[in-house]
Amino acid sequence: MKAVVINQYGSKEELTEQDVTLPELKANQVLVKEHATSINPIDWKLREGYLKQMFDWPFPIILGWDVAGVITEVGSDVTDWKVGDKVFARPETTRFGTYAEETIVDADLLAKIPENVSFEEAAAVPLAGLTALQALFDHGKLQKGEKVLIHAGAGGVGTYAIQLAKQAGAYVITTASEKNHELLEKLGADEIIDYHTTNFADVLTDIDLVFDTMGGDIQKSSFSVLKPNTGRLISIVGIADEALAKEKNIKAESIWLQTNGKQLQEIADLIAAGKVISVVGEVFPFSRQGVYDAHALSETHHAVGKIVIKMAD
Repeated sequence: MKAVVINQYGSKEELTEQDVTLPELKANQVLVKEHATSINPIDWKLREGYLKQMFDWPFPIILGWDVAGVITEVGSDVTDWKVGDKVFARPETTRFGTYAEETIVDADLLAKIPENVSFEEAAAVPLAGLTALQALFDHGKLQKGEKVLIHAGAGGVGTYAIQLAKQAGAYVITTASEKNHELLEKLGADEIIDYHTTNFADVLTDIDLVFDTMGGDIQKSSFSVLKPNTGRLISIVGIADEALAKEKNIKAESIWLQTNGKQLQEIADLIAAGKVISVVGEVFPFSRQGVYDAHALSETHHAVGKIVIKMAD
């Protein structure tokens, strides 16, 4: 099958198209013919070699860990899924990722694509949606009526986080440039701070939970807006200053996504009910150039919503 791979770590120039043979299907797995995948920062961070210690794989490596498509083969132990089912998933992180015509997924990680959702919209969900859900609820313990600050609300993870927090009955504050304010209001944000003109730390206090997708100075400033003793900060980019958290008696935790088909199905049900939508900012074709251009956009940190790769029909 055709895949876009890397044969060594480095810049976007390392992306190349080649034929790859997948390993044999295990009893608990399915083979999915891909209709769409999407781009996440882990893709190009891994491409550049930043995650080498975590995932020391042989080359070639197929990047990408979001898939939407149709099941074409099922393992001998798979009973809940059949050939022809339209599914999406955040597969396990292996070197056989989803920038490919086909991918293998553990059956327990699959969710059903709702009837009202396109393959592109479905492919946008898994990694970003699960990250948002786990950060807010599994780790952040967000409760109805609490105030949550979601940094970079117009990004891939942010757009899902706003909607999920709103569904849970939280008061949602987010940071975004002015051009994205209308979109974020539609998604349910109660308060939007234009980071170009206003420092959020000057205008916010008594926040229950900060969802940090940025790190650096933004993370440091976030400690000052949290409620002392009960405030929580959940980050997906690491905690730079543990002492700051201790000083204010704030729970600060850096998290790594856990693959979870049951939680993905929960998000799928919200999407089916029209309570959550995918914001797809850009769609690129599945080719070496398409993936290259998608990485270039992702690396700017200014993409709106998710960047999706569409396979040929």
